[in-house]
Amino acid sequence: MFPHLKIHKYTWTSPVGNIHNQIEHMLTDRRRQSSILDVRSFREADCDTDHYLVVVKLRERLAVNKKATQTFDGERFNLRKLNEMEVKEKYQIEITNRFEALENLDVDEDVNRAWENIKENIKTSAKWSLGLHELKNHKPCFDKECLGFLVQRKQAKMQWIQDPSRSNVDNLNNVTRDASRHFRNKKREYLKAKIEELETNKQ
Repeated sequence: MFPHLKIHKYTWTSPVGNIHNQIEHMLTDRRRQSSILDVRSFREADCDTDHYLVVVKLRERLAVNKKATQTFDGERFNLRKLNEMEVKEKYQIEITNRFEALENLDVDEDVNRAWENIKENIKTSAKWSLGLHELKNHKPCFDKECLGFLVQRKQAKMQWIQDPSRSNVDNLNNVTRDASRHFRNKKREYLKAKIEELETNKQ
């Protein structure tokens, strides 16, 4: 449907390297058919599989009023603390005191300015009582050594794609096996350290 080279239409290559198939496809309903701009496979994407990454480029028409769009200021409050009774009562007292101060405002004040005052009072109360939500550090066991294994695996895969010889197949299998073993050991070490840390805190 889209003009591409054959190498960008294949989604799977046999381990030997002499058989290519188009197995994966993108499905859409008829009314969104015109939104699909392009579909192709990317052989260089390292997904640790013999299948290639299939990417679809589409356009989405969103009916959004530009004036209604708001920018995210990056502050996320730790709402889980509201489950604690002491923190919940503290937040209720804090926000009640702040809204009592708003009762003396001039009734003729601009609506937008009044809303800004209310919003700032809610945010300030939440910040003082709940604190900000700390973003999780995803995959803390992933370090520079792991990144090196990923680079080796990607290089081995590209060599196999360009020349599917037996030596390159064996090299790719060996690098993939070593990388998987390293990732698995790193994750075990991290979980073991976390368990020991929790047991130490309990004591």
